[in-house]
Amino acid sequence: MEVRQMATAFLFHQGSVLMMKKEKSKIFNFAFWGGIGGHMEPDELNSPREASFREIEEETGFKKDDIKEFKLKYILLEKNNGEIRQQYVYFGETKHLNYIPSDEGELFWIPKNELADLHTSKAIDLTIEHYLKNNEIDGVFVGTMMTNSEPASEIQWSVITETIGF
Repeated sequence: MEVRQMATAFLFHQGSVLMMKKEKSKIFNFAFWGGIGGHMEPDELNSPREASFREIEEETGFKKDDIKEFKLKYILLEKNNGEIRQQYVYFGETKHLNYIPSDEGELFWIPKNELADLHTSKAIDLTIEHYLKNNEIDGVFVGTMMTNSEPASEIQWSVITETIGF
């Protein structure tokens, strides 16, 4: 079974989140919204943070110095089309609103209270919902996507804690 690793970032600025609207993808033939990010390159497999910064710069023009409080908050696991997908999800704050146009899709600053109205994947929808309710909790959450049927999708969350070994 193949494993695909991805890095995604959600950048906040004064109550709004930078979101990307894509008209379609290789997999979906309809418009949808997501964060900033993509697949990790082979040399980035042990560096999802650097992969995320690369994707951010490529898709928005924001440099590492333009972002503060950049933290890994989620690692999502799901099985999709015969492969295991592992997605590292970061959250940070931008120092300004200025981005460059992207070849990947259209960028928009969306107020936090309007995020639930966007057509996102179920995994992204549930992750953003969880973050907005639990962003004060320090640590990294691991989530496993559980899909029995479309309306019943959910993510089982667990905080990664220090291992007590021998």
